[in-house]
Amino acid sequence: MAASTTAPPSTETFWADAERHLVRYGGEFTREIIDRAAGSFLFTADGRKILDFTSGQMSAILGHSHPEIVATVQRQVATLDHLYSGMLSRPVVDLSRRLADTLPAPLEKALLLTTGAESNEAAIRMAKLVTGRHEIVSFARSWHGMTQAAASATYSAGRKGYGPGAPGNFAIPVPNVYRPDFTAADGSLDWRRQLDFAFDLIDAQSTGSLAACLVEPILSSGGIIEPPAGYFAALQDKCRERGMLLILDEAQTGLCRTGTWYAFERDGVVPDILTLSKTLGAGLPLAAVVTSAEIEQEAYERGFLFFTTHVADPLVAAVGNTVLDVLTGDKLDERARSLGAFLRQGLVDIAGRHEVVGDIRGRGLLAGLELVVDRETKQSSDALGARVTRRCLQLGLHMNIVQLPGMGGVFRIAPPLTATEDELSLGLTILDEAIGDACAVL
Repeated sequence: MAASTTAPPSTETFWADAERHLVRYGGEFTREIIDRAAGSFLFTADGRKILDFTSGQMSAILGHSHPEIVATVQRQVATLDHLYSGMLSRPVVDLSRRLADTLPAPLEKALLLTTGAESNEAAIRMAKLVTGRHEIVSFARSWHGMTQAAASATYSAGRKGYGPGAPGNFAIPVPNVYRPDFTAADGSLDWRRQLDFAFDLIDAQSTGSLAACLVEPILSSGGIIEPPAGYFAALQDKCRERGMLLILDEAQTGLCRTGTWYAFERDGVVPDILTLSKTLGAGLPLAAVVTSAEIEQEAYERGFLFFTTHVADPLVAAVGNTVLDVLTGDKLDERARSLGAFLRQGLVDIAGRHEVVGDIRGRGLLAGLELVVDRETKQSSDALGARVTRRCLQLGLHMNIVQLPGMGGVFRIAPPLTATEDELSLGLTILDEAIGDACAVL
């Protein structure tokens, strides 16, 4: 069939069609028509070049249209793209084995799926079956997905207006060093007392059916909050005391983003179940649940069922293998550490010039910058964050800001691991200018 020579609809027609036919699924759409993307940049239909400081939806860790990913997709889609869910292919088994090789024992059994919500859904389902219990504990600022069990364990947004979630879901406070709730004599966060208090409440509410604790090593949608060193070991002890499994959701932190292959490595803990998604497919829909042979065997004997249309699909599994090739060959864990230090210093410099920068946090190439209108009171301003975000886009930088009650606006900064220092410098320069412009009208 000959290629169509029909000109694309006008910008006005495009937006009219979008407004008429699209379901709005999370706020307003960015008023740019994205035509293509390459490396760290997006290109709009009207010729604008925008630096992508979010790696798409925090996923494209190798940048956009990475040549090795492109080659893998072209080769694999032409040979084997999708199978009946009970059939296996070499890319699936290879990726499962190679993921296990990147992880500490006893994590060695993988289930390959599509999205983070789906992987968390499977992990929760497995934990409930293996323990014979149903109660799930998560952080109060968590984001684990929008499907039933994952959404029931998500507290940062989306809980109101949908009726009851899954029974037996409990939230515990987030150990936020910048905004401590339990404090020591010097005013610092007393996270041990906070954790003890949290589980006193959990024990009071539980019906005796605690199955698992599902948490992110660094809360991303919760505002790039990194619990203090030692917290996760203590949390794991709380789980062990109650016969609960510890599930870590590394959708955004896994696979070198934080400067190590997995964020949990800092804490010397090994989860019972690990979920991966976003970064594993480098922008394509690929996720995984990884657990021990013991837990997998128990789940199997109890009839574990998670039979989905795209479980163990060969196309995205082949992409996952290529992602591992690039991460290993280009030593992107080391690169994330060095570039992360460069990025952090740039943010510190910005904080030195702008009083509205209240806090800088994160690890590697996952950084958070919190805006406040008063450093002493830490008073937040949704309007300020929105102005900075809009000005960044006008200047050619795509940024994402988290606006949650009781917090300032927190920029989630997650450029591709393949970004250059020059590209990071460009983004920092634009952010600096945008903050200055937004503050000029305060």
